[in-house]
Amino acid sequence: MAGESDYGAFTEKFIIKPSSSPDQELPLKGLTFAVKDIFDMEGYVTGFGNPDWARTHPAATTTAPAVLAVLSGGATCMGRTVMDEMAYSINGENKHYGTPKNICSPDRLPGGSSSGSAVAVGGMLVDFSLGTDTGGSVRVPASYCGILGFRPSHGVVSTTGVIPLAQSLDTVGWFARDADILNRVGRVLLQLPEVEPVKPTHITIAEDCFQLLSIPSQRVTSVLVKSVEKLFGGHILKYVCLGYYVKDNVPTLKHFKGERLEDQEYNVAPLAALSTAYRLLERSEFKNNHGEWVSTVKPDLGSGISERVWAAVRSTDENIDVCHSVKTELHAALTALLGVSIPLGTYDNLPVSVSLLAKHGSDGLLLNLVETLYGTLKEQIDIAQELSY
Repeated sequence: MAGESDYGAFTEKFIIKPSSSPDQELPLKGLTFAVKDIFDMEGYVTGFGNPDWARTHPAATTTAPAVLAVLSGGATCMGRTVMDEMAYSINGENKHYGTPKNICSPDRLPGGSSSGSAVAVGGMLVDFSLGTDTGGSVRVPASYCGILGFRPSHGVVSTTGVIPLAQSLDTVGWFARDADILNRVGRVLLQLPEVEPVKPTHITIAEDCFQLLSIPSQRVTSVLVKSVEKLFGGHILKYVCLGYYVKDNVPTLKHFKGERLEDQEYNVAPLAALSTAYRLLERSEFKNNHGEWVSTVKPDLGSGISERVWAAVRSTDENIDVCHSVKTELHAALTALLGVSIPLGTYDNLPVSVSLLAKHGSDGLLLNLVETLYGTLKEQIDIAQELSY
Protein backbone atom coordinates (compact mmCIF):
# COMPACT_ATOMS: atom_id res chain seq x y z
CA MET A 1 0.00 0.00 0.00
CA ALA A 2 1.01 3.59 -0.60
CA GLY A 3 2.96 5.47 2.03
CA GLU A 4 3.79 9.04 3.00
CA SER A 5 7.09 8.94 1.13
CA ASP A 6 5.27 8.61 -2.19
CA TYR A 7 2.44 11.06 -1.36
CA GLY A 8 -0.01 8.14 -1.28
CA ALA A 9 0.19 7.78 -5.06
CA PHE A 10 0.89 4.05 -5.30
CA THR A 11 -1.11 0.95 -4.39
CA GLU A 12 1.85 -1.26 -5.26
CA LYS A 13 5.47 -0.57 -6.14
CA PHE A 14 7.60 -2.79 -8.37
CA ILE A 15 9.97 -2.37 -11.30
CA ILE A 16 9.37 -3.68 -14.82
CA LYS A 17 12.24 -2.85 -17.13
CA PRO A 18 11.82 -2.05 -20.84
CA SER A 19 11.29 -4.96 -23.20
CA SER A 20 14.26 -3.88 -25.30
CA SER A 21 18.04 -3.86 -25.30
CA PRO A 22 19.58 -1.08 -23.16
CA ASP A 23 21.78 -0.21 -26.14
CA GLN A 24 18.82 0.67 -28.36
CA GLU A 25 18.00 4.34 -28.92
CA LEU A 26 14.31 4.53 -28.14
CA PRO A 27 11.97 7.54 -27.71
CA LEU A 28 11.25 6.87 -24.02
CA LYS A 29 14.66 5.53 -23.04
CA GLY A 30 15.62 6.46 -19.48
CA LEU A 31 12.10 7.57 -18.51
CA THR A 32 10.03 6.07 -15.68
CA PHE A 33 6.26 5.74 -15.52
CA ALA A 34 3.39 4.57 -13.32
CA VAL A 35 0.13 2.86 -14.27
CA LYS A 36 -3.41 3.44 -13.00
CA ASP A 37 -4.78 0.32 -11.31
CA ILE A 38 -7.26 -0.20 -14.14
CA PHE A 39 -4.77 -1.60 -16.69
CA ASP A 40 -4.08 -5.33 -16.86
CA MET A 41 -0.47 -6.28 -16.24
CA GLU A 42 0.55 -9.92 -16.55
CA GLY A 43 0.93 -11.58 -13.16
CA TYR A 44 -0.78 -8.79 -11.21
CA VAL A 45 -4.38 -8.48 -10.08
CA THR A 46 -6.03 -5.38 -11.54
CA GLY A 47 -7.61 -3.80 -8.47
CA PHE A 48 -10.01 -1.28 -10.05
CA GLY A 49 -9.63 0.83 -6.90
CA ASN A 50 -11.49 -1.62 -4.64
CA PRO A 51 -10.26 -4.53 -2.47
CA ASP A 52 -13.41 -6.56 -3.11
CA TRP A 53 -12.78 -6.33 -6.84
CA ALA A 54 -9.19 -7.47 -6.33
CA ARG A 55 -10.36 -10.32 -4.07
CA THR A 56 -12.85 -11.66 -6.61
CA HIS A 57 -10.67 -11.45 -9.73
CA PRO A 58 -7.58 -13.47 -10.73
CA ALA A 59 -4.23 -12.08 -11.79
CA ALA A 60 -4.09 -10.87 -15.38
CA THR A 61 -2.62 -13.29 -17.92
CA THR A 62 -1.71 -10.56 -20.41
CA THR A 63 -0.59 -6.92 -20.31
CA ALA A 64 -2.65 -4.09 -21.81
CA PRO A 65 -1.26 -2.98 -25.20
CA ALA A 66 -0.92 0.63 -23.98
CA VAL A 67 1.43 -0.51 -21.18
CA LEU A 68 3.35 -2.77 -23.56
CA ALA A 69 3.77 0.14 -25.98
CA VAL A 70 5.55 2.42 -23.51
CA LEU A 71 7.67 -0.46 -22.20
CA SER A 72 8.68 -1.20 -25.79
CA GLY A 73 9.42 2.50 -26.18
CA GLY A 74 12.15 2.19 -23.54
CA ALA A 75 10.40 3.33 -20.34
CA THR A 76 10.59 1.58 -16.96
CA CYS A 77 7.42 0.93 -14.94
CA MET A 78 7.62 1.81 -11.24
CA GLY A 79 4.25 0.49 -10.04
CA ARG A 80 0.48 0.85 -9.96
CA THR A 81 -1.36 3.91 -8.73
CA VAL A 82 -4.40 4.70 -6.58
CA MET A 83 -7.65 5.48 -8.37
CA ASP A 84 -11.24 6.28 -7.43
CA GLU A 85 -13.21 3.09 -6.82
CA MET A 86 -14.43 1.54 -10.08
CA ALA A 87 -13.36 4.82 -11.78
CA TYR A 88 -16.82 6.20 -10.97
CA SER A 89 -15.85 9.57 -9.48
CA ILE A 90 -13.92 12.71 -10.35
CA ASN A 91 -12.76 13.65 -6.82
CA GLY A 92 -9.62 11.55 -6.34
CA GLU A 93 -10.59 10.03 -2.98
CA ASN A 94 -10.31 6.35 -2.00
CA LYS A 95 -11.70 4.94 1.24
CA HIS A 96 -9.46 1.87 1.18
CA TYR A 97 -6.09 3.03 -0.15
CA GLY A 98 -6.18 6.63 0.99
CA THR A 99 -6.42 9.87 -0.96
CA PRO A 100 -3.21 10.78 -2.83
CA LYS A 101 -1.75 14.10 -1.72
CA ASN A 102 -2.15 17.06 -4.04
CA ILE A 103 1.41 18.42 -4.16
CA CYS A 104 0.28 21.84 -5.43
CA SER A 105 -2.29 22.32 -2.70
CA PRO A 106 -2.00 19.74 0.12
CA ASP A 107 -5.33 20.68 1.71
CA ARG A 108 -7.23 20.10 -1.56
CA LEU A 109 -8.30 16.95 -3.42
CA PRO A 110 -6.05 15.76 -6.27
CA GLY A 111 -8.94 15.10 -8.66
CA GLY A 112 -9.84 11.71 -10.09
CA SER A 113 -10.35 9.09 -11.09
CA SER A 114 -6.68 8.89 -12.20
CA SER A 115 -5.59 10.56 -8.95
CA GLY A 116 -2.50 8.51 -8.11
CA SER A 117 -1.16 8.74 -11.65
CA ALA A 118 -1.39 12.55 -11.53
CA VAL A 119 0.21 12.77 -8.09
CA ALA A 120 3.05 10.41 -9.08
CA VAL A 121 3.96 12.83 -11.89
CA GLY A 122 3.29 16.00 -9.89
CA GLY A 123 5.42 14.67 -7.02
CA MET A 124 8.29 13.85 -9.42
CA LEU A 125 8.13 10.16 -8.52
CA VAL A 126 7.98 9.24 -12.22
CA ASP A 127 8.46 11.08 -15.52
CA PHE A 128 5.01 10.24 -16.88
CA SER A 129 2.04 8.05 -16.08
CA LEU A 130 -0.91 6.33 -17.69
CA GLY A 131 -4.51 6.97 -16.71
CA THR A 132 -7.95 6.77 -18.26
CA ASP A 133 -10.34 9.58 -19.18
CA THR A 134 -14.06 8.97 -19.67
CA GLY A 135 -15.48 12.32 -18.64
CA GLY A 136 -12.39 14.16 -17.39
CA SER A 137 -10.47 11.58 -15.33
CA VAL A 138 -7.10 12.68 -16.76
CA ARG A 139 -7.83 16.33 -17.50
CA VAL A 140 -9.33 17.11 -14.08
CA PRO A 141 -6.49 15.70 -11.93
CA ALA A 142 -3.95 17.26 -14.30
CA SER A 143 -5.60 20.62 -13.73
CA TYR A 144 -5.88 20.17 -9.97
CA CYS A 145 -2.23 19.06 -9.67
CA GLY A 146 -0.73 21.65 -12.02
CA ILE A 147 0.65 19.24 -14.64
CA LEU A 148 -0.04 18.34 -18.26
CA GLY A 149 -2.77 15.80 -19.02
CA PHE A 150 -3.81 14.46 -22.43
CA ARG A 151 -7.04 12.76 -23.48
CA PRO A 152 -6.64 11.43 -27.04
CA SER A 153 -9.33 10.99 -29.68
CA HIS A 154 -11.75 8.25 -28.71
CA GLY A 155 -10.69 4.91 -30.14
CA VAL A 156 -7.17 5.80 -31.29
CA VAL A 157 -5.30 4.24 -28.33
CA SER A 158 -6.25 0.65 -27.55
CA THR A 159 -8.39 0.14 -24.43
CA THR A 160 -7.89 -3.63 -24.60
CA GLY A 161 -6.85 -4.86 -21.16
CA VAL A 162 -8.40 -1.80 -19.49
CA ILE A 163 -11.43 -2.37 -17.25
CA PRO A 164 -14.26 -0.40 -18.88
CA LEU A 165 -16.30 2.28 -17.19
CA ALA A 166 -18.35 3.29 -20.26
CA GLN A 167 -16.74 2.11 -23.47
CA SER A 168 -18.53 4.64 -25.67
CA LEU A 169 -16.56 7.32 -23.82
CA ASP A 170 -13.45 5.62 -22.34
CA THR A 171 -9.96 6.63 -23.51
CA VAL A 172 -6.39 5.91 -22.41
CA GLY A 173 -4.70 9.17 -21.41
CA TRP A 174 -1.37 10.22 -19.94
CA PHE A 175 0.32 12.79 -17.69
CA ALA A 176 3.69 14.55 -17.83
CA ARG A 177 5.36 17.60 -16.28
CA ASP A 178 6.71 19.02 -19.52
CA ALA A 179 5.42 19.20 -23.08
CA ASP A 180 8.36 17.36 -24.63
CA ILE A 181 7.73 14.18 -22.63
CA LEU A 182 3.98 14.52 -23.15
CA ASN A 183 4.63 14.62 -26.89
CA ARG A 184 7.09 11.72 -26.88
CA VAL A 185 4.72 9.46 -24.93
CA GLY A 186 1.88 10.44 -27.25
CA ARG A 187 3.85 9.57 -30.37
CA VAL A 188 4.56 6.10 -28.95
CA LEU A 189 0.97 5.42 -27.89
CA LEU A 190 -0.53 6.91 -31.06
CA GLN A 191 2.15 5.35 -33.32
CA LEU A 192 2.83 8.70 -34.94
CA PRO A 193 5.89 9.53 -37.05
CA GLU A 194 8.12 12.47 -36.19
CA VAL A 195 6.90 15.47 -38.20
CA GLU A 196 7.56 19.18 -38.22
CA PRO A 197 4.97 21.18 -36.24
CA VAL A 198 2.13 22.52 -38.39
CA LYS A 199 0.87 26.06 -37.87
CA PRO A 200 -2.81 26.03 -36.81
CA THR A 201 -5.20 27.75 -39.22
CA HIS A 202 -7.46 28.96 -36.42
CA ILE A 203 -7.88 28.76 -32.67
CA THR A 204 -11.41 29.23 -31.32
CA ILE A 205 -12.14 30.39 -27.77
CA ALA A 206 -15.43 29.35 -26.15
CA GLU A 207 -16.19 32.69 -24.50
CA ASP A 208 -19.24 31.59 -22.50
CA CYS A 209 -17.29 28.82 -20.77
CA PHE A 210 -14.62 31.25 -19.56
CA GLN A 211 -17.27 33.67 -18.27
CA LEU A 212 -18.04 31.16 -15.55
CA LEU A 213 -14.56 31.50 -14.06
CA SER A 214 -14.18 32.76 -10.52
CA ILE A 215 -10.70 34.16 -11.22
CA PRO A 216 -9.67 37.15 -13.39
CA SER A 217 -9.74 36.42 -17.12
CA GLN A 218 -6.15 37.59 -17.62
CA ARG A 219 -5.02 34.52 -15.69
CA VAL A 220 -6.51 32.18 -18.32
CA THR A 221 -7.83 33.57 -21.59
CA SER A 222 -5.49 36.56 -21.80
CA VAL A 223 -2.45 34.34 -21.23
CA LEU A 224 -3.55 32.03 -24.05
CA VAL A 225 -4.51 34.87 -26.40
CA LYS A 226 -1.21 36.71 -25.96
CA SER A 227 0.77 33.50 -26.47
CA VAL A 228 -1.11 32.71 -29.69
CA GLU A 229 -0.69 36.29 -30.95
CA LYS A 230 3.05 36.17 -30.30
CA LEU A 231 3.58 32.83 -32.07
CA PHE A 232 1.02 32.80 -34.87
CA GLY A 233 -0.63 36.24 -35.06
CA GLY A 234 -3.97 37.37 -33.72
CA HIS A 235 -5.75 36.80 -37.05
CA ILE A 236 -6.12 33.07 -36.34
CA LEU A 237 -8.12 33.71 -33.15
CA LYS A 238 -11.89 33.28 -33.32
CA TYR A 239 -14.55 33.42 -30.62
CA VAL A 240 -17.73 31.40 -30.19
CA CYS A 241 -20.54 30.96 -27.66
CA LEU A 242 -20.42 27.21 -27.17
CA GLY A 243 -23.87 27.08 -25.58
CA TYR A 244 -25.52 28.59 -28.67
CA TYR A 245 -23.44 26.41 -30.96
CA VAL A 246 -24.47 23.23 -29.16
CA LYS A 247 -28.13 24.30 -29.08
CA ASP A 248 -28.12 24.94 -32.85
CA ASN A 249 -26.16 21.85 -33.87
CA VAL A 250 -27.28 19.12 -31.46
CA PRO A 251 -31.07 19.14 -31.99
CA THR A 252 -31.63 15.87 -30.10
CA LEU A 253 -30.90 17.73 -26.85
CA LYS A 254 -34.50 18.99 -26.97
CA HIS A 255 -35.55 15.57 -25.64
CA PHE A 256 -33.96 16.40 -22.29
CA LYS A 257 -36.91 18.46 -21.11
CA GLY A 258 -35.60 18.58 -17.53
CA GLU A 259 -32.75 20.80 -18.75
CA ARG A 260 -34.17 24.15 -19.90
CA LEU A 261 -32.71 25.17 -23.24
CA GLU A 262 -34.03 28.74 -23.36
CA ASP A 263 -31.61 31.61 -22.97
CA GLN A 264 -30.21 32.35 -19.54
CA GLU A 265 -27.03 33.92 -18.19
CA TYR A 266 -24.10 32.76 -20.37
CA ASN A 267 -26.53 30.34 -22.10
CA VAL A 268 -25.07 27.28 -20.35
CA ALA A 269 -28.38 25.39 -20.32
CA PRO A 270 -27.51 23.43 -23.51
CA LEU A 271 -24.22 22.42 -21.93
CA ALA A 272 -26.09 21.27 -18.81
CA ALA A 273 -28.38 19.19 -21.04
CA LEU A 274 -25.33 17.76 -22.77
CA SER A 275 -23.90 16.82 -19.39
CA THR A 276 -27.15 15.03 -18.52
CA ALA A 277 -26.98 12.97 -21.72
CA TYR A 278 -23.38 12.07 -20.98
CA ARG A 279 -24.19 10.98 -17.42
CA LEU A 280 -27.11 8.80 -18.55
CA LEU A 281 -24.96 7.06 -21.16
CA GLU A 282 -22.13 6.54 -18.69
CA ARG A 283 -24.53 5.17 -16.07
CA SER A 284 -26.15 2.73 -18.50
CA GLU A 285 -22.85 1.32 -19.72
CA PHE A 286 -21.47 1.10 -16.18
CA LYS A 287 -24.54 -0.93 -15.18
CA ASN A 288 -24.17 -3.25 -18.18
CA ASN A 289 -20.49 -3.76 -17.45
CA HIS A 290 -20.55 -4.17 -13.68
CA GLY A 291 -24.13 -4.31 -12.38
CA GLU A 292 -24.18 -8.07 -11.94
CA TRP A 293 -20.88 -8.07 -10.02
CA VAL A 294 -22.04 -5.23 -7.74
CA SER A 295 -25.37 -6.97 -7.03
CA THR A 296 -23.68 -10.31 -6.29
CA VAL A 297 -20.62 -9.20 -4.31
CA LYS A 298 -22.12 -6.10 -2.66
CA PRO A 299 -18.67 -4.49 -2.38
CA ASP A 300 -17.61 -2.16 0.41
CA LEU A 301 -17.64 1.26 -1.27
CA GLY A 302 -16.84 4.70 0.04
CA SER A 303 -19.45 7.37 0.65
CA GLY A 304 -20.51 9.10 -2.55
CA ILE A 305 -19.24 6.28 -4.75
CA SER A 306 -21.62 3.82 -3.10
CA GLU A 307 -24.65 5.97 -3.80
CA ARG A 308 -23.58 6.57 -7.40
CA VAL A 309 -22.86 2.89 -8.08
CA TRP A 310 -26.13 1.63 -6.62
CA ALA A 311 -28.12 4.33 -8.41
CA ALA A 312 -26.59 3.07 -11.67
CA VAL A 313 -27.31 -0.57 -10.85
CA ARG A 314 -30.97 0.20 -10.09
CA SER A 315 -31.48 2.51 -13.07
CA THR A 316 -33.43 1.83 -16.26
CA ASP A 317 -32.07 2.47 -19.74
CA GLU A 318 -34.42 5.37 -20.37
CA ASN A 319 -33.34 7.70 -23.21
CA ILE A 320 -30.18 5.71 -23.99
CA ASP A 321 -30.84 5.68 -27.75
CA VAL A 322 -31.34 9.44 -27.57
CA CYS A 323 -28.03 9.76 -25.69
CA HIS A 324 -26.24 7.93 -28.50
CA SER A 325 -27.86 10.30 -31.00
CA VAL A 326 -26.65 13.29 -28.98
CA LYS A 327 -23.13 11.86 -28.98
CA THR A 328 -23.22 11.35 -32.76
CA GLU A 329 -24.55 14.86 -33.40
CA LEU A 330 -22.02 16.45 -31.08
CA HIS A 331 -19.17 14.56 -32.73
CA ALA A 332 -20.30 15.74 -36.14
CA ALA A 333 -20.78 19.32 -34.95
CA LEU A 334 -17.57 19.81 -33.01
CA THR A 335 -15.28 16.98 -34.14
CA ALA A 336 -13.73 17.74 -30.76
CA LEU A 337 -13.41 14.62 -28.65
CA LEU A 338 -9.75 15.41 -28.09
CA GLY A 339 -8.48 17.44 -25.15
CA VAL A 340 -5.33 18.43 -23.28
CA SER A 341 -5.03 20.27 -19.96
CA ILE A 342 -2.20 22.82 -19.77
CA PRO A 343 -1.07 24.31 -16.44
CA LEU A 344 -1.09 28.11 -16.26
CA GLY A 345 0.62 28.65 -12.93
CA THR A 346 -1.36 29.54 -9.82
CA TYR A 347 -3.91 32.07 -8.59
CA ASP A 348 -4.45 32.47 -4.82
CA ASN A 349 -1.93 29.61 -4.43
CA LEU A 350 -4.15 27.21 -6.37
CA PRO A 351 -3.29 25.76 -9.80
CA VAL A 352 -4.91 27.21 -12.93
CA SER A 353 -5.23 25.30 -16.21
CA VAL A 354 -6.76 25.66 -19.66
CA SER A 355 -8.04 22.82 -21.85
CA LEU A 356 -7.38 22.77 -25.61
CA LEU A 357 -9.44 20.69 -28.06
CA ALA A 358 -8.79 19.65 -31.64
CA LYS A 359 -10.90 17.72 -34.12
CA HIS A 360 -11.04 13.95 -33.84
CA GLY A 361 -7.85 12.34 -35.14
CA SER A 362 -5.70 15.49 -34.90
CA ASP A 363 -3.78 14.23 -31.88
CA GLY A 364 -0.34 14.76 -33.40
CA LEU A 365 -1.14 18.34 -34.37
CA LEU A 366 -2.37 19.10 -30.86
CA LEU A 367 0.66 17.52 -29.19
CA ASN A 368 2.97 19.64 -31.37
CA LEU A 369 0.89 22.76 -30.72
CA VAL A 370 1.12 22.26 -26.96
CA GLU A 371 4.88 21.85 -27.15
CA THR A 372 5.17 24.98 -29.32
CA LEU A 373 2.89 27.05 -27.10
CA TYR A 374 4.21 25.91 -23.76
CA GLY A 375 7.34 28.07 -23.50
CA THR A 376 5.50 31.24 -24.54
CA LEU A 377 2.62 30.43 -22.19
CA LYS A 378 5.03 30.26 -19.27
CA GLU A 379 6.41 33.71 -20.21
CA GLN A 380 2.89 35.17 -20.30
CA ILE A 381 2.02 33.47 -17.00
CA ASP A 382 4.98 35.18 -15.32
CA ILE A 383 3.81 38.56 -16.64
CA ALA A 384 0.20 37.95 -15.55
CA GLN A 385 1.31 36.88 -12.08
CA GLU A 386 3.46 39.99 -11.68
CA LEU A 387 0.53 42.21 -12.72
CA SER A 388 -1.78 40.53 -10.19
CA TYR A 389 0.48 41.39 -7.24
